[in-house]
Amino acid sequence: MIDPNPSPNFGEPPRRLSDTIREVRVATAERDDVVVDLREAQRTRLELLAQELEPVFAEVPEDNPTFDFAISSGEQPRLWIDAVSHVTMGRDRRTYRFLRDTRLGRVVLAESTDLKLVAEQVTRYIAERIVERQRFLEGDLEGHIRNELLGRVPVAQSQTSALASFFSGLVLVIAGGADLYMPSPLLREIAEHIPGSRFVSFPDCGHSAYWEEPDQFNDAVLELLASCG
Repeated sequence: MIDPNPSPNFGEPPRRLSDTIREVRVATAERDDVVVDLREAQRTRLELLAQELEPVFAEVPEDNPTFDFAISSGEQPRLWIDAVSHVTMGRDRRTYRFLRDTRLGRVVLAESTDLKLVAEQVTRYIAERIVERQRFLEGDLEGHIRNELLGRVPVAQSQTSALASFFSGLVLVIAGGADLYMPSPLLREIAEHIPGSRFVSFPDCGHSAYWEEPDQFNDAVLELLASCG
């Protein structure tokens, strides 16, 4: 017998407990915005995004050292995706901002209060970086990077003068001995073309020396600053 007054949810799949828990956490975070420390409210939302992205993070090949996937503490908590991109919260404490640092400054890759929309953009970014790295490794990785940084120089301009015009002020080139993306010999070669630059290599580091060896990284930076008086 057909119920003449079916439930509004009739025919819909049952809700998953994890989805309801996520909604409760979001609602709690919104209420807590008024009474708890701002950083905790922001961190809660970043943790929700990280939870949404966990299946994506788990699929990244273990031999790919490019990504960080960690929430940093501090006045402005951030969910780091790699060394140059992260997600942070906007001034309203509800808007996710997916940002990337480039040679031309910081760019916004996604900005929305919709957690799933931002998660989709982060997922696409990760996929693009993985494909990019695979293409590099299938060809001549060092040759590609060398061409990008040293090869595109006008005939009348030397590599040294080209890089000198791009970089100004203090330049510290830090390499990781286990970095597969930017090999140490290549970074040393680049440093040699930047007048006045200093080259430092951490043998046991990968691509994120600031994260893997923070003490050594800080010491190298402080030593450079001290050398300038």
